[in-house]
Amino acid sequence: MLFQFLQTLARFCSFLLISVIGSRFSPLFLLGYVKLQDENQHNSESTTLASRTDTKQPNAAENVTSSSIDFAVNSVVKVFTVSSVPSILQPWRNWQQEETSGSGFVISGKKILTNAHVVADHIFLQVRKHGSPTKYKAEVRAVGHECDLAILEIDNEEFWEDMNPLELGEIPSLDESVAVLGYPHGGDSLSITKGYVSRVEYTQYAHGGTTLLAIQTDAAINSGNSGGPAIIGNKTAGVAFQKCTSSDNIGYIIPTPVITHFLTAVEENGQYGGFCTLDLSYQLMENSQLRNHFKMGPEMTGILINEINPLSDAYKRLRKDDIILAIDDVLIGNDAKVAFRNKERINFNHFVSMKKLNETVLLKVLREGIEHDFHISLKPVPPLVPVHQYDKLPSYYIFAGFVFVPLTQPYIDSTLICNCANKNMPEKAGEQLVIISQVLADDINAGYTDFNDLKVIKVNGVQVENLKHLSELVEKCCTEDLRLDLENEKVMVLNYENAKEATSLILKLHRIPSAISKDLQSEKVPTNALISSEA
Repeated sequence: MLFQFLQTLARFCSFLLISVIGSRFSPLFLLGYVKLQDENQHNSESTTLASRTDTKQPNAAENVTSSSIDFAVNSVVKVFTVSSVPSILQPWRNWQQEETSGSGFVISGKKILTNAHVVADHIFLQVRKHGSPTKYKAEVRAVGHECDLAILEIDNEEFWEDMNPLELGEIPSLDESVAVLGYPHGGDSLSITKGYVSRVEYTQYAHGGTTLLAIQTDAAINSGNSGGPAIIGNKTAGVAFQKCTSSDNIGYIIPTPVITHFLTAVEENGQYGGFCTLDLSYQLMENSQLRNHFKMGPEMTGILINEINPLSDAYKRLRKDDIILAIDDVLIGNDAKVAFRNKERINFNHFVSMKKLNETVLLKVLREGIEHDFHISLKPVPPLVPVHQYDKLPSYYIFAGFVFVPLTQPYIDSTLICNCANKNMPEKAGEQLVIISQVLADDINAGYTDFNDLKVIKVNGVQVENLKHLSELVEKCCTEDLRLDLENEKVMVLNYENAKEATSLILKLHRIPSAISKDLQSEKVPTNALISSEA
């Protein structure tokens, strides 16, 4: 600014001197002076505008002080995981072990909180605290794959020296500053990134496939950050756990209500029991013709029930075509959302998911133009097609070269099979969809090798309930021929005695140690089910 002023003054004096010497005012003087004045005014306005813009942008660290970061640093740890993932298509074997890393932080009770996907399918865990070269062996105390959270424990008093447990805070406000601490890939030391809370809404958790409350932020969250704390002030606002790969600067944090729900369930029940749902499908009521058809008043809003899970308590009280108007006296909008904080709205299922096991929820329902109140008991109900299958070996049964498995979402993701079965609901407890995952070629199954991915409906005329039921029906067959009815009206017939002999040879040829997974084995294992791979 001083340089521009001196430059303008020099030019003004120069023009004035020329005009005085010539005993007249030069037109060049007037033109130059006006031009310089316009430039200076423009520069001044630009500087003022930039200054105003800067004042509108809050400091990203306004809620994250150096003292709060110093405190949190002595809580954050790096988690080293050695995992071995089972093969989906060859469920009798595991893939080669893999080494990965993530983050975590200390909470009260000498526990470490991290993400479930950081420790999923682990066979060995170690933890290293900030500023220390020592790795300590860790054990998983509890894990919740739906909410992507896990609790680790370390049986070594030396580790807990000088560690600061972080306290859980509240759900942050929009545009509130947040700092994410962790150990992202690309380096070995602690990383700290800062940003703002963009939104708080119901979001699908990639690891567990569940939809729960989540915080969106523009703070950098990369691979390795998972499990690290997001801090606001001296408390944690949540756990960093995923990012949007299709957009830039969009990361997600598990908020404290979800964390508290998980921790409370583990403390009260000794283990994680899942998140409750109403177990029903619904549609929005945004069309006025639809609302009029179901006799909704002009002030009424709600959602239309399409289908109810027969295993849920709601199935005993609610009906198809009921209109849910309110939940616990909170009105549900035609968009399925309810009031949440200051002028924010969120899906009504958030209130359901925060209920404890066997708690009840009050639903106001419109049925044929008449309002009713129903108290619904809540519990997690397993879906017909499991969304995930972590920390356990897959189930399978092999007979005559046919590999039978229950249909799961991981299997659907690993093949080209249609995922339309995901929309189906179970009719009875323990029900599974059993399919033929592959056919290990042999003379006994010649002509049937293209029956991959077909659902098994009946065995010798008996409806198949699940994989264990199928294995029992096959092993107890007392007829000469074994008949299997498949989907698409396909039929498969095998000579039972020949098929048993072929099973033993096929297992030896493919070095498969057992024809049946351990979870399906009864106390008395069939003689043809266990075959030594070294035989």
